[in-house]
Parts: sequence; C-alpha cells; structure tokens
Amino acid sequence: MNYWLVKSEPSVWSWDQQVAKGAKGEAWTGVRNHSAKLNMMAMKKGDRAFFYHSNEGKEIVGIAEIVREHYPDPTDKTGKFVCVDIAADKPLKTPVSLEDVKKEKHLAEMALIKLSRLSVQPVTAAEWKIVCKMGGL
Repeated sequence: MNYWLVKSEPSVWSWDQQVAKGAKGEAWTGVRNHSAKLNMMAMKKGDRAFFYHSNEGKEIVGIAEIVREHYPDPTDKTGKFVCVDIAADKPLKTPVSLEDVKKEKHLAEMALIKLSRLSVQPVTAAEWKIVCKMGGL
C-alpha cells in the first residue's frame, strides 16, 4: 500500500462533503499540475490518503481511501489530466496542523513542507505512522 496527501480548500470541497459521499466516494477532479497528475497515476485502489484542508485551516483532518484508479478528468477540456475516486475512511481524532507538522523533526522532509504547493503528494510509511499518532489514531 502507498500513502498520499490530497489538498482541498474547505470552501471548495470539505472533509464533511467527502464524508457525505459515503463509500462510493467522489471523483478528485480539477488537478492541473503535472507532478500531481503523475502522483494520481501512481495511486492504486486501496491506497490511503490524508485529507488536508488548505488555505483555510491548514490541517490534516481525515483519512481517505482510493476507490477507483486514475481515468480521464471529465472537467479537463484538454484531455491531458486525470482524476481518481476517493472515499472518506475516518477522521483524525485531533486534526494535525501544518504548524504541528513543521514542529515534528521526523517530518522535516515531508512533501507537505518541501513541496508545499503540490496538491497531491506522496507520504512515506514512516511519515504516515507519525501523523496518524499525532492525530490520535
């Protein structure tokens, strides 16, 4: 299993909206960055992803599951980009803020810090365990 982090502004698509979609999940559309696209193309069904509220909140709030592997993004008129379907798995008991991630020395190399603008990022297994522990899981 691989681990990821996906970012969304809560005013555009929030954790609560993701949860409301249930086990079927929702297409993660609108990504227009080639590095993020390559990350989505590497996602496999069953992989887990942190759900991060960007701009407003700046915190990891939940864990989602990849329920459908990449396919053409229906919102992309150019046909160059892909999307995946994700479903909410569970919320973190305690959201993990960007500030908390930056304070944890074992997360110093995390993409959330190093590649802060990337909307779909890989997370290492070690980083995953640390953030889950910080979030009360």
